[in-house]
Amino acid sequence: MDIKQLKAIVTVAEVGSVTRAAELLHLVQPAVTRQIRTLEQELDVPLFERTGQGMRPTEAGAIMVDRARRALNELERARAEVQPTPGVVTGIVTVGLLESTSDLLAEPLVTALARDHPGVELRLITAYSGHLQQWLDDGDLDLTLLYNLDSTPSLNARPLVREHLWVVAPPSAGLRADRPVPFAEAATHPLIMPASGHALRSLIDAAAVRAGADMNVAVQTNSMRVQKQLVLAGHGWTVLPGVGIAEDVTQGALSAAPLCEPDVWRSIILGTPRFGRTPPAVEAVARELARQINSAATQGRWPSAQVQGADVLAEGE
Repeated sequence: MDIKQLKAIVTVAEVGSVTRAAELLHLVQPAVTRQIRTLEQELDVPLFERTGQGMRPTEAGAIMVDRARRALNELERARAEVQPTPGVVTGIVTVGLLESTSDLLAEPLVTALARDHPGVELRLITAYSGHLQQWLDDGDLDLTLLYNLDSTPSLNARPLVREHLWVVAPPSAGLRADRPVPFAEAATHPLIMPASGHALRSLIDAAAVRAGADMNVAVQTNSMRVQKQLVLAGHGWTVLPGVGIAEDVTQGALSAAPLCEPDVWRSIILGTPRFGRTPPAVEAVARELARQINSAATQGRWPSAQVQGADVLAEGE
């Protein structure tokens, strides 16, 4: 088993074609076919099957493609770290951003790193907290934002910011930031809710119990964007973190107000692996991400946010 074989199976799996994979790898098609067959003979299992839609990994092939992709990523990282320019931080860093924070943080983070650490190759992944935590545990992420999570045996959790959850309605509802809405009042409206099992839904369900309110759940979805679209279309109200609706409220597309009775908060943390060496590039990205969050909160671009964990900003200075 060698690197060329690993590159061949990953590329074929991604594009679904030996011909196209050969073009991308700058090889002739028989060479790619030979690399796959040699690996299949070594493992004594078929890795691909031909279908009307092209080459599709078998069950064993999918496992090999996943492991090969990780191995190739680690080799890329190692090459970047052992061949640095003196005085320059280099390396590949894969960062997880919560879907609700990506609009606020992604572009400023990329801009700051391009300016201060051009040797860092940044890879951004957006998803919900549960998925991001799993990918961090699996080694697919170097660091990630998560919420309402303490340190676990597998990761370190550093608090960054605490924010209110807001009730969100069409502009005609006239909700305002300076007039919090009791949970029981919000629950009288049809609600567009995150799907059951989602961490945000767990926070909302717990608040409903504390408020003694029965929610009228009209629709469940795993997409924040769909939640906002359905509210705008008049299908009901919803509950979202302030950072997820700041721009919509500013533009007048939605109206929103903090929830009260009870107040509902979520705490966002920076999650990093508990074990293993932390490369300088990962440390640099972690510091910059914390700076961007601090800036957004203190400048009022992150509604109702309270900064925590100032120690994260100071580390490595």
